[in-house]
Amino acid sequence: MKAGVLALQGDVEEHIYAFRRAAEELGLSVEVVQVKRPGQLGEVDALAIPGGESTTIGALARRAGLLDPLREAIRGGLPTLGTCAGAVFMAKEAVDAVVGATGQPLLGVMGISVVRNAFGRQRESFEAELELEELGRLRGVFIRAPAIVKGEADVKLLGPVPHLQLGRVYTAAIQRHMVVTVFHPELSSTALHRYLLKQAKK
Repeated sequence: MKAGVLALQGDVEEHIYAFRRAAEELGLSVEVVQVKRPGQLGEVDALAIPGGESTTIGALARRAGLLDPLREAIRGGLPTLGTCAGAVFMAKEAVDAVVGATGQPLLGVMGISVVRNAFGRQRESFEAELELEELGRLRGVFIRAPAIVKGEADVKLLGPVPHLQLGRVYTAAIQRHMVVTVFHPELSSTALHRYLLKQAKK
């Protein structure tokens, strides 16, 4: 099996390490590669889109000719994990908590609406214990985190938390072969990477 990490910007190495640890825990033989070119998408069985800066990731994906190939691969069934900025990039709708509409490139593959920077800027970063149903209990690391505010009918919204301005928001979501988190699971757990590898094995 081969797992890929979209390696345009963000915490790529952390996801590579999390995939390797998850594979060991599951007793699977998994090669982990950095994905930088469209042709590599056909070679991987699972993909992680890391956190970083969603506008930058979108702009670099466009420059690398990856936007349409990524959409096609994910819509075609490639098990994909998006974390923090990766969740924004995968969403059908995204606005910024401060400036509103951004016009940034989005893959638009997952039926969720996301508010960027919903939990504040870097200095408002925090950690919290979360219960995410089939994903289990884990510690979420929130760094300039977005919030999931709604999902389509077939989206499982997970980890609800209260938000002063937005009301109830969600910290994770699953739709078919896609899973996203607004926090950074790669910094505290292998639960999401194990979940994705199990999806790929199916």
